[in-house]
Amino acid sequence: MTDPRRAILAAVAAGELSIDGALDSLTRASIEQLAIATLDHERAWRRGLPEVVFGLGKSPAELAEIVTRLAARSANVLATRVSEEGATAVQAVVPEAHWDPRSRVLRVWRDTEPRREGTVLVVAAGTSDLPVALEARHCLEVMGQPSELVVDVGVAGLHRLLSQADRLRDARVVICVAGMEAALPSVVAGLVDAPVIAVPTSVGYGASFDGLAALLGCLNACSAGVVTVNIDNGFGAAYAAVAITRA
Repeated sequence: MTDPRRAILAAVAAGELSIDGALDSLTRASIEQLAIATLDHERAWRRGLPEVVFGLGKSPAELAEIVTRLAARSANVLATRVSEEGATAVQAVVPEAHWDPRSRVLRVWRDTEPRREGTVLVVAAGTSDLPVALEARHCLEVMGQPSELVVDVGVAGLHRLLSQADRLRDARVVICVAGMEAALPSVVAGLVDAPVIAVPTSVGYGASFDGLAALLGCLNACSAGVVTVNIDNGFGAAYAAVAITRA
């Protein structure tokens, strides 16, 4: 979609709009005030990526209104942690919105052109970690970042990980999604020269403390170069990976 700031600046250059009028227009173009939210339409121009909606805690009607307003001004819209009820409400007014029940990611994806260099490899230690890995993967796609997914290569069967050695070494960034003791990021970081982003998950038995054990394992990784996001935060890992590939 056309950047509205260009039209405003062109009007100033043509003498059709005063400087004060341009400032007012630019302010109104960037911020949209709703009763339930303040939408930041300028975030994509300012930070390189548009505003992302966190669906948890929002009613279906609130989510539908927010996504509708964002979709009117942006080619792509991304919402995470969206319930089935929320997705149904959004799709009633934005039929092109797609919802993945496993990752709970909802997206309007009109501009599918890749915009980043290199491939981000999303590596899931086990199939049980797949919901978080898919959240990262879907977010990467909407952000214009080429990505690939490798599943079930945890350290309980190290030969499965080593069979993916070429793909690991070719990646620009590796996102490692792992629960239990979350040893995978440390092992992967010892094999590659790319940045490794660790995503501890809440997968595990009682002593995993809903992912706290995995989080501590990632924070105490033996290998250098591992950075860690919050528990189950596939979106945060994807955002960080894109920031790296853009740098």
